[in-house]
Parts: sequence; structure tokens; C-alpha cells
Amino acid sequence: MDFRPLGSTGVKVSPLCLGALNFGGGANEADSIRLIHAALDAGINFIDTANSYNAGESERIVGKALADGRRDKIILATKVHFKTGDGPNDSGNSRLHLLKACDDSLRRLQTDHIDLYQIHRPSPEIPVEETLSTLTDLVHGGKVRYVGCSTHPARMVMEALAVSERRDYIRYVTEQPPYNLLDRRIENELVPLCLRYGIGILPWAPLAQGVLAGRYPTGGEYPADSRAARLTGSVYAERVTPRGIEAGDKFTRIARDRGLTPGQLALLWVKDQPGVTAPVFGPRTTEQLTELLPVLEMKLTDEDRAACDEINPPGSVIADFHNSAPWMKMKINSQLPNPNDQ
Repeated sequence: MDFRPLGSTGVKVSPLCLGALNFGGGANEADSIRLIHAALDAGINFIDTANSYNAGESERIVGKALADGRRDKIILATKVHFKTGDGPNDSGNSRLHLLKACDDSLRRLQTDHIDLYQIHRPSPEIPVEETLSTLTDLVHGGKVRYVGCSTHPARMVMEALAVSERRDYIRYVTEQPPYNLLDRRIENELVPLCLRYGIGILPWAPLAQGVLAGRYPTGGEYPADSRAARLTGSVYAERVTPRGIEAGDKFTRIARDRGLTPGQLALLWVKDQPGVTAPVFGPRTTEQLTELLPVLEMKLTDEDRAACDEINPPGSVIADFHNSAPWMKMKINSQLPNPNDQ
């Protein structure tokens, strides 16, 4: 396996990052721990969670899984921003919230430090100086090693870099955006920015929430256990559209022709895009994990890349995976027919 640098740091991480969104939710504690151990045994050394995942259960389960002596063998990332309590200060990127949230995460994770502490979403109403100065104090206090951000627009990442340089604050080393073949808008500004300034990209939703894994048949009902079916009306359901499913059907045929599962090709495509350090993938079962682990050793061919570009060209969008980020404006790819016009 070729380990990759975490942004411009000297840290080496596996080219896939195990996402923990399902732990304590779609997967119970015992199954989650088995899945974590299986991933680590296969060579993955990078785990990403968040304090808001399943009301903190994800962090607690990850901490328990690593308490058998595996903690120092992995790069542990978590995130902070979303509401975790009923109080007015139980969310956001203020100094008050970040300091408390970090201590709470450390307790749940059963560790004395977080390797990568990420700002889960922007807080435009809070000066970035307040957020960065607090993160700097957490690093100087030994509670955090590196910092990053998630689902930030390129302009806010650039602003943070400029403020860090001007004020001598700790610098973001990663950004974690939504990125898959159905939503390629980060290629327009964010990817070039990250390449220029040495910021590692850790994409989430690389399988397009199962649309590129062949889970949603054209014209059929959603699988009963899918998030689109279980969470009707949510941001998850909004991402599964007829046009996306149509593109997913074309993508599935390409994958099958190459002897791959659709999930493998979807993850491989993201893993081998310019600027990507490691896509964050979140299997719910060990069977799903086993299917995707071979991608660790795979390489995307020029032929595969060209075939995928025909489905959705660079910089374009078919389904909106930035719908939890109101700053990103939707622009539908007109190359695919709109089912509503038929």
C-alpha cells in the first residue's frame, strides 16, 4: 500500500479513511468494533468521526475499539461544530464551544490527544480569528496535533490561511468536502486552491450515498434500509434524484464491464483524483468493508477516467451533495435529460 502525506505535514496515512458516521447508528456497538478492527488489520491507519455523530456514540465506540492498545497505531480525526446540547452555546465555532467540545471528545475517545481536529462547518458570524486562535491554543496545550476544516468554500479556506500566516496561528492542513462523480464542483476552485497551498483533501460521500454503488435501481423503489428511504425529506433524501440514479445506472455498467463492483469503482475514482489524500468511506457492515478494501491497492486507468468524464464532465454537478452547505449554489448538468421533461 502507498501511504500518502496528510496535506503538507510529515504524517503518512492510508489512501482510504474509515468514516464512523454509521457507528452507534446504522451499526451497533459490537458490529462497529468488529468493523474497526477489520479495517485496521487490513492496513487502514486513518479513522474519521465527529462529536455530533449519533449523539456522541460514534466517538465513544471508536474510543472503546482503540482502547486495546491500537490507539497509537492510527491517525484519529474528529470534528466539531454541530449542536450537541440544548444550550445556546452548544454549537458553532466559538472559543467557548470549541474548548468544551474538545474536552468532551477526548473523554469519549479515551485519548489524551486528537491527531486531526476539524471544523465541521463554517460559522460566518464568528470571526475566523477567534476559531483559529482557539485551535492554536489546543495545539499548544497538547490536546490536538493538527487542524483542518470540512465543507468550507474555497474563499473561507483562503481567508483562514491568510489569517494564520498574518497572526502566526495554526494552519489548516486538510479540507473535507463532499466529492463524487455526481458532484464535481470542488474541482473549479477548491481543488486548485488545495493543490497550490498543500492542503490535503479528504472527500466525504465518495459513493454518492450509495447512488454510485448500484443501490438505487432506475424507476424502482428505494431500498428499505437506505437513508433516502428512512429519512424522507432530509438532506440525505434530497441527494437521491432521478437524474442521479440514471447516471448511477450508466456508471454501474462501466464498473461491471471492468470486473469491478460499482462501489469499488466509485471509491477508486475519488481516491485517484488530483489533490485527494484519502476519501472518507463509511461502511455499515463488514461485508461492505470487505468489498471496498481492494481499492487500497487499485489504480485508476486513463480509460476509466475518460469513461467517467463522459457521465459527468469535470467541474459539473448532477446531484447536490452540498445541500447541507447553503453557500454552494446549485447548477444542474444539462447534459443528462431531465426526467420531468419526458
